[in-house]
Amino acid sequence: MELDEMKSTWQALDRRLQQSNAIQLQLLRDGKLKQVRSSLRPLFWGQLLQIGFGAMFVLLAGSFWPEQLHAPLLLASGLILHLYGLACIITAGVTIGRIVQINSDYSAPVVQLQKRLAQVRRTYVLGGWVVGLPWTLLWIPLLAILLGQAGVDLWVYAPLWVLSCIAVGAVLLLMTWWFYRWSRHPSRARMAQSMDSMATGSSLRRAGKLVDDILRFERE
Repeated sequence: MELDEMKSTWQALDRRLQQSNAIQLQLLRDGKLKQVRSSLRPLFWGQLLQIGFGAMFVLLAGSFWPEQLHAPLLLASGLILHLYGLACIITAGVTIGRIVQINSDYSAPVVQLQKRLAQVRRTYVLGGWVVGLPWTLLWIPLLAILLGQAGVDLWVYAPLWVLSCIAVGAVLLLMTWWFYRWSRHPSRARMAQSMDSMATGSSLRRAGKLVDDILRFERE
């Protein structure tokens, strides 16, 4: 076989190998991205439930506080709960929007998908703080509204008890903040990582691992 023929043969084999690798990469990418979509589905539905949860408080508070203009503390209770419901809806809506953006553009570079997943994670974690953390205090205005609908002004009938509950709730908030700051110390990196993992949720952890697998395969 002539040298030119051998060179041509090797070039043809190299092209076929590159084509085969490209096909394998595309098949792996398509399969992994389908799994990413599947892993994000529970998170998507969970955020829809959060929107419903927030809407419930918006409706409850929105039907209460306009009638309490004569009672400033009940009015404040209604407005606080109304704002809480709106915050739940907004954070969940932003998270859903970012999930939809990922699902609608799987042709984006893997690094871009990683950035979008990081954005979803940040919004989701923020939403978790918004939904959960305020309840150390939020149950007080909720109770005030429920009793107010029955004609009982909690702030008038039990002011000292309400103030003591607010004080306890404030202490719990401060303790939570202190523990979070304490856990972020470099000497407790493993604890911080564990807390971040729990806050992120299994859906996002799995999606992130799948995207990392694609990136690793592309670099090999």
